[in-house]
Amino acid sequence: MKKLFPKGLLAIALCCSAGIRVSAQQKDTVPPVQPPANPPAVSPLSMGAPQQYEIADITVAGTQYLDKSLLLSLSGLSVGDKVVYPGGDQFTKAIQSLWSQRLFADVTIYVTKIEDGKIWLEIGLIEMPRISSFSFKGIKKSEADDITTKSGLRKGTVVTPSIKQNVIGVVHKYYADKGFGNATVKIEERKDTGQVNSMGLVFFVNKGQKVRIEDINFVGNYNIADSRLKKKMKGTKERTRITLYPNTQRVYVDSLSKPDDFWQTYGYLQPTRALEKLDPYFRFKLFSSAKFNEGKYIEDKGKIVSYYNSKGYRDALILKDTTYKSPSQNLNIDLAISEGKKYYFGDITWKGNTRYSDSILTRILGIKKGDVYNLELLEKRLGKQMSQEGGDITGYYMDYGYLFFQIDPVEIGIRGDTIDYEIRLREGPQATIKEVRIAGNEKTNEHVIRRELRTIPGEKFSRADLIRSNREIANLGFFNPEKIGMNPVPNVADGTVDIDYTVEEKANDQLELSAGWGGYIGLTGTLGVTFNNFSLRNIFRKETWDPLPSGDGQKLSVRVSSNGKAYRSYNFSFTEPWLGGKKRNQFSVSFYSSYQNPYAYSNYYQNVYNQNTTTTDGHFKVLGASVSLGKQLKWPDDFFTLIYSVNYQQYKLKNYNYFGIAGFDNGTSNNLNLKFTLARSSVDQQIFPRSGSNFMLSAQYTPPYSLFNPQKDYTKEPITTQFNFIEYQKYRFNAEWYVPLSRPMGSDNKTFVLKVAAKFGYITSYNNRTTLSPFGRFELGGDGLSNFAIYDRDIISQRGYPVYYTSNPSVNPENGQPQGYQGFTVFNKYVMELRYPFSLNPSSTIFGLAFLEAANGYRDMKEYNPFQLRRSAGIGMRFYLPMFGLLGFDYGIGFDRIQPGGGLKDAAKFTFMLGFEPE
Repeated sequence: MKKLFPKGLLAIALCCSAGIRVSAQQKDTVPPVQPPANPPAVSPLSMGAPQQYEIADITVAGTQYLDKSLLLSLSGLSVGDKVVYPGGDQFTKAIQSLWSQRLFADVTIYVTKIEDGKIWLEIGLIEMPRISSFSFKGIKKSEADDITTKSGLRKGTVVTPSIKQNVIGVVHKYYADKGFGNATVKIEERKDTGQVNSMGLVFFVNKGQKVRIEDINFVGNYNIADSRLKKKMKGTKERTRITLYPNTQRVYVDSLSKPDDFWQTYGYLQPTRALEKLDPYFRFKLFSSAKFNEGKYIEDKGKIVSYYNSKGYRDALILKDTTYKSPSQNLNIDLAISEGKKYYFGDITWKGNTRYSDSILTRILGIKKGDVYNLELLEKRLGKQMSQEGGDITGYYMDYGYLFFQIDPVEIGIRGDTIDYEIRLREGPQATIKEVRIAGNEKTNEHVIRRELRTIPGEKFSRADLIRSNREIANLGFFNPEKIGMNPVPNVADGTVDIDYTVEEKANDQLELSAGWGGYIGLTGTLGVTFNNFSLRNIFRKETWDPLPSGDGQKLSVRVSSNGKAYRSYNFSFTEPWLGGKKRNQFSVSFYSSYQNPYAYSNYYQNVYNQNTTTTDGHFKVLGASVSLGKQLKWPDDFFTLIYSVNYQQYKLKNYNYFGIAGFDNGTSNNLNLKFTLARSSVDQQIFPRSGSNFMLSAQYTPPYSLFNPQKDYTKEPITTQFNFIEYQKYRFNAEWYVPLSRPMGSDNKTFVLKVAAKFGYITSYNNRTTLSPFGRFELGGDGLSNFAIYDRDIISQRGYPVYYTSNPSVNPENGQPQGYQGFTVFNKYVMELRYPFSLNPSSTIFGLAFLEAANGYRDMKEYNPFQLRRSAGIGMRFYLPMFGLLGFDYGIGFDRIQPGGGLKDAAKFTFMLGFEPE
């Protein structure tokens, strides 16, 4: 077969074909194009002078997968076109166009016939082979799946050098991020005889040994110690090391040696210098992976420079750095630093301020002449990066509506090591809020959100009000607190601002369906449902039921718990947070009833009291109701709430002497009381608070019945008569603080949070002419769940301990005397928790904690000793699931339960919680 091409055009085709064949590396995998059979003779005149022909027909040969009409379109040639042959450039352009698709190993154009001014063409193609299968050898399946996903590798893809190189790059990066910096990849191509023009690829991956960072060496840092610089490198850490032969190899060496005056200056008395001296021989890094990550290393170099800048070295820079293998085949890093000289702030003047005087702005700035130069601190105090904490100059202006406020620090002079600044302000007009728009609330009615906002149309813009609005929306509990958006949209033309709020609904209704074994009580089942965004006004509108009407922010809760004849409990509550709809007046009503028959588990009952009884009928019933009204206060600030509540409980006993009080096993007791609660809450959100505090001070009083008859000594009356109408006064104080220990890390705002809490309670009678009843007292220890709160007591849990009945920690709680069941009249508790969130996703909020706890209860104030406490420590996890609420557990060790000869295991206790966090 003779290709009818001029020499130039033929050369282009062959060059393209050769290039592909070299890249493919396996010529036998590329089937040759079959030339046209029996091509017609062409007049010799055709190889003479160029002539113009009309294309009569074009065919495509050699394709298995591609659409021929599409290929003709890509070539740019079509029937009826005029072409010049030989010598025309239409054929060259067609070849280049098809070649640019990177789908072919060979592109050739044949002239099969020339007749009567017309020309017949055939485009001969050799397709690149396609991937019929691929696999990874030498690595785990999970790793292969990750690499496949990241590289986009899939069957049917055309095999090209770029595809293979992309996979190699993904493998290298994937394992480099895991610390395997020397991973290698070898690709083997295997011809697939079962499919046309297809091949299988096998990637042989050798991860190699994990490369860890051996040493990080600094030179040129004469004023800041190596240990401080290494501490700033959060993502680049050295590995643990114990050796008698330290590695002294380094690429960069100080031209000026650092003086070694460790012993002369008593450096061994300074922990930082002592550890630095020991570092070449001993280094202990418990939580350091020491893997090298190029991206984190680049970030850490920036942090080193920033740290120098914060210490006054504004000209500091890293001159050069390098990485190289250590003798142990790990990685060493050397960094050469130029510190420059140390600078100080000089005169700071203000220009353009009318709202605040120079003296007030200087006081807010908090930087004095002679302070060490720190540009980061200066910009933070000026508010160049806005923060929720406020306290900066920009924040003060924006709190008064100066939304268009601008501030720029300008260096106006450098005198030696002193830098003078002029801070230029452009206050602009005060912005008025024009429109407030809300989006994303698909379930919650807009008025529920709008009534929580502090940004009201017609009022002056305030950044503090914007941040407070964010907090109020988050504390509703109906939306994802991490996705609440606030976007002020300034209108410069008329000096107004529109504010766009965006929210993301989250499921917050809860279903409690559980079964548990409650010790001697036996199997107990619970069914409860809580609707946290209920709508009472739509109760009669059938179309709003899904499964109940919702959207008005009300709370409805129903709960039933029972184990048959022995125990049953019913609870119902309803809360309207905005009674009347105009003010934050929280109205709540609740009803509850419980029944317990101790003879259903008479074996335990008899063992506790060490007595036999022939009684087979007995019970303890509680019937109660409560109505409360809470009002938000304006003073001292609007975080305060005052709550009034009226409560009534009726207790009926029949052959029930659980309390260990002689003569008190039959009768009826009535408890009518009025409770005042002053509370303050400033936490940023409810599930995982990262800042703010909660305080609660309450006083609870029954009518002082004994004061109506001051001459009567009620203690001489029968005990059932004394407890017919209960009287007491009761006081509670709770305090909680949440302190973030680090800046939020990453886009998910994860940070360590320290929770500190203190609690105190005291109940007493009005005078010594009455006997304090066992109701309303305090019960300590345990998980706060096992006794079902049926005795109308404040249940104070303590991790690491079972319920205890004596104030003496040296007494084994399991051996408490029966009279201890009367409960304590005084208690105090202290808690410290270190928390860290693993997930802040609203569909599953998960955080871990480590705790220290100390608590104790006392029978009376004479016995009270705030330093005689039961101590415990442990760890725990919390899972908040929208459907089920809280799931959690703690593993605590009660230090005062450790007995002589016993171990920590004997003093440990596992605590499980469901639905709510015990007090």
